[in-house]
Amino acid sequence: MQREEIVQIVNQFFVEEFEIDADALKPEAQLVHDLGIESLDFVDIVVIIEKEFGFKVKREEMINVKTLDDMYKYIEERV
Repeated sequence: MQREEIVQIVNQFFVEEFEIDADALKPEAQLVHDLGIESLDFVDIVVIIEKEFGFKVKREEMINVKTLDDMYKYIEERV
């Protein structure tokens, strides 16, 4: 899977599930500080990632995901 496709899928679920403005979805955007993602939202994000990309997310690996770019890289390395 190409990075562009990962970016498109991830950005789409942030817009649809969390009603985040697409203009705010920049690679350097911090999930918590810039996008307002809360701890319970991460549970939803994990479920969506597992469903969309077909792999099990390890909690200890997600701790290092702070920005959208971190999330893109994490998914890219796993698929």
